[in-house]
Amino acid sequence: MTRKHHTASSISSDSHRRHRNKSSGRNLTWLWIALGVLALVGAGILLLRPQAAPSVEISPAQAYNKYQQGAFILDVRSQDEWNQFHIKGSTLIPLDQLPSRLSEVPKDQDVVVVCLTGHRSQSGTAILQQAGYTHVFCLSGGLTAWNAAGYPLEGTAP
Repeated sequence: MTRKHHTASSISSDSHRRHRNKSSGRNLTWLWIALGVLALVGAGILLLRPQAAPSVEISPAQAYNKYQQGAFILDVRSQDEWNQFHIKGSTLIPLDQLPSRLSEVPKDQDVVVVCLTGHRSQSGTAILQQAGYTHVFCLSGGLTAWNAAGYPLEGTAP
């Protein structure tokens, strides 16, 4: 039998190779751990973020039906716009004031949010839904569509 004689340089080379392999293995382990943590954090963010309820747009006919049944009609236009014309019995809370005046909007009945064309009322609907209101509806086409359908307004509509 012959013995292999290792020189100092071959021993050093073997040791260096083993150290490099261990170091690569550790780096790969930490990479997988980091990727796993990132995946868990990402999944947690997606699962735990609040989901806004979809905006429930209703036609002028549906809104008028809810109006006749006693729904709370919330007008989110400006005071000047409301002074010109509005739905009789509606409540004015301008959109920019809505977040601070939520206590004025009942949670125990249907709420129909209206504006002139339907854009601000979509924002108002979203604000209410994020505040926990569940029976909120947005008048599609706004008071322009309401008026075109022949439903009553107080004041002088355009």
